[in-house]
Amino acid sequence: MKKITIAIDGYSSTGKSTVAKQIADYLGYVYVDTGAMYRAVALYAMQHNIISKTHFDKEKLIESLKSIDLKFKKEAAWNKAHIFLNGKNVENEIRNLEVSEFVSPIATIHEVRVKLVAQQQEMGLEKAVAMDGRDIGTVVFPKAELKIFMNASAEKRAERRYKELLERGDKVAYDDVLKNIQERDYMDTNREDSPLRKAVDAIEIDNSNMNLEDQFHMVLQLAKDRIAGRV
Repeated sequence: MKKITIAIDGYSSTGKSTVAKQIADYLGYVYVDTGAMYRAVALYAMQHNIISKTHFDKEKLIESLKSIDLKFKKEAAWNKAHIFLNGKNVENEIRNLEVSEFVSPIATIHEVRVKLVAQQQEMGLEKAVAMDGRDIGTVVFPKAELKIFMNASAEKRAERRYKELLERGDKVAYDDVLKNIQERDYMDTNREDSPLRKAVDAIEIDNSNMNLEDQFHMVLQLAKDRIAGRV
């Protein structure tokens, strides 16, 4: 069976990771959550006093990149691969709202993107990969056979993220979550280096009023069509 590369881009909290993982599981592909990589770098920066609400030492971050080792590992008990930062599983630590506030500023740094994009491209050398992020179809895999661009209203995305954080036990306010999403949207689409944008040949899916099952089947059919060479 023909193997393809599936690139899923889009705004934060549009369910990119969920559908990418579902498709990868179904097809037996490798799933790579690139957002987790940027989150892990943000966590490192927070832990080493490189970034906070009052300062951001970009030069120190660039100098520290050689000390940041990122790996994905999968165990039977986990429903997906977890990201490890310098040998430590940080999958849960990187998902809180505090880390979310610093992901976009971290992602604007050219040297950070160069390091992570190179790792992502290496992961996809043999195809059979489903990868989600902000620049997968435009920068990481511009020749991907299937490109999806996920979208939804900021309010709908905030509702989903708010519910997710509450279910994790985090104490957050909906207005703070909405503000964070709006700020990330602005930074992601206006940064100079690899801004979030829809690839010319990407298929846009607005899932504001779509459930996860319908979304999965829509993307799966698109993948099957590409694998079969029907499109």
